Order: sequence, then structure tokens, then C-alpha cells
Amino acid sequence: MSVTLKEVAERAGVSRSAVSRTFTRGASVSDSMRLKVEKAAADLGYAPNALASSLTTGRTRLIGLVSNNFHNPIFLEVFDLFTRGLQDRGLRPLLVNLTDETDPANSVKMLQQYSVDGVVVASSTLTPAFSQAFRDAQIPVVHSFGRHSSTPQVHVVGIDNVECGRMAARELAARGYTSVGFLGGPEAATSTQDRHQGFMSELAQHADITVSCSFASAYSFEAGRLEMQRLLQQDLAQAYFCGDDVLSIGVLSAIQDAGMQVPGNVGLIGLNDMEMAGWQNINLTTIHQPVKQIISSSIELIVAMLDEPDRYPEARLFPSKVIERGTLKPRLDSVST
Repeated sequence: MSVTLKEVAERAGVSRSAVSRTFTRGASVSDSMRLKVEKAAADLGYAPNALASSLTTGRTRLIGLVSNNFHNPIFLEVFDLFTRGLQDRGLRPLLVNLTDETDPANSVKMLQQYSVDGVVVASSTLTPAFSQAFRDAQIPVVHSFGRHSSTPQVHVVGIDNVECGRMAARELAARGYTSVGFLGGPEAATSTQDRHQGFMSELAQHADITVSCSFASAYSFEAGRLEMQRLLQQDLAQAYFCGDDVLSIGVLSAIQDAGMQVPGNVGLIGLNDMEMAGWQNINLTTIHQPVKQIISSSIELIVAMLDEPDRYPEARLFPSKVIERGTLKPRLDSVST
């Protein structure tokens, strides 16, 4: 049988309330009392019951981690960093899969049933309405990888997807491509919309470059592969901004299966800089998204909101940069030098 709080109290020669305070974060207890209780607990092998503690403090220290794209390998890194980061701060992550979920009210109701202390929405495709629904339910929330706004309704941490679209367009123009394509993820996704907007606005300044647009059904390898197989039935652009690394890898697979070469026949640039993009057999030129910094900042905000739930919403943007590898031909300025 497990050791009880009463047994620890008897071993330490203190009251049960003193033991409870010792293992309650923020509770007042003297150093000498803490040492006695901790020694008794260690001798007996006692571990405090987190659920029982939540009844005393009114806090579960559960943080809902909400996402809707479990098919994209980058989220393995996202979940790893989030869960370890929360646990390091004495919080307990509760992972929630919202794939195919369209009604934020269902998500709010489910997380209310678990009495979470806060929520992190980790998605670049869920609309701001999802995170705002948690705010309206008075649950502290941070939207990681969310859509940037100069007047956010909730805390948003991520990158400027519009600027990333511009960056991709500038790279393709600088390499002399005169026919380029945007191959985005789901058309309804905010990240796709913003990347497409930036891409098109930048290329509007280049009258000599023709542009085509298409959209995959999901941010996934198979969706990217299927969309490129469809495009292979018509005239291809000279290069594509795929809007996401996993899409790019699916596109690369389809191009190679058709007996064509990258970048010899078709150039590719992705976005995210996931670990797989750097593998030798992929070697994808891409736009780096600083995932570690975004997650660290998101955790910092959700922890701060536990003590200050009315904290004024802010948008934190992190810069992106092009990672040069091997799926685009060289820039014209580098060739001339």
C-alpha cells in the first residue's frame, strides 16, 4: 500500500496540515519544518498525490495542449518541447487531438471537464476563433504558431507568414526563375492564406515572372505528393514554394518518381526547417521557423497567466531566415561572382 500523509506526519512529529503545506506550491512553511517533513517523506518513500493537492489548492496544474495536425512530423518536435518545458515548470500537459474539429465550443467543454488551468493552442491552421473561445470561457490561453495580428484578442506567438511568403518569392526571383508556383496547404488554413498573400504581393512587382497557384488537401506528405502528381499532367512551373516542408518532401517524391530532377528540372523551397529537411537524401532549401523560441515564449506566457489571468494580450513575432541547401539553383548574384 502507498504511504499516507498521516504516516509522514507521525514520522516527522508534525501535524498533517504541516505536511500538506510542505508539498503545496507557494504555501508558507519554515525551513526547519520543511527539512523534517522532506526527510520523513524520503525515508518512507512518500510521493504527494497531485489530484489530492488540486482539491486543496483549487488548481490542477493541467495545461491543455491542443493541436489538429498529427500527420506532420514537425509536431513530434513541437510536442516534445512543449511537454518537457511544461513539466520542467511543475505543470502537467494534457494533449488534445482536434483533427477534423470545427466547433470550438466542443473543445472548450472537454477541457473544462478536466479543470485545466490554461490552454496552449499549437496550430498554424486553426482560426483565431478557437483560442478566443477559451478566452471567452475565462481559461488562460496562448495561441502558438497562430495568425499574427497587431491587435490580438489572445496571446499569439509565431512568425509572420505573410513575410515568409514574400521571402520565398524573393528567393525564386533572385535565382532567375521566370515561371513559379505556389503549392500551399489547405486553402482554408490561415497559414496558407497568409503565405499565399505574401508570395503573390511580392511577385506582383515582377512583371516578367508568371505565377500559378494550387493547394493540397492537408499539410502532409501524401497530400503534397498527390497534388504534384496532378500538376505533372500539365505544364510545370520552373520552381515551387510549397509552404511547408512535409508538403515539399511529398512534392519531391512525386517529381523524382516521374524521372525528373530537383533542382535540375524543378526547383523547390519549403518552410519550417524540420529535421528531416536536412537529411542528405532530401536536402531541402527552406525557410527556418524558430520552433524552440516560439515554444519557450509560449510557455513563459502561459505560466505568467496562471498568476495574472487578465494580462493584456500581446503578439510575439520571431524572425525567419532562408536555409540554403540543394533544391534551388544558385542565386544569380552568386553565379556572377
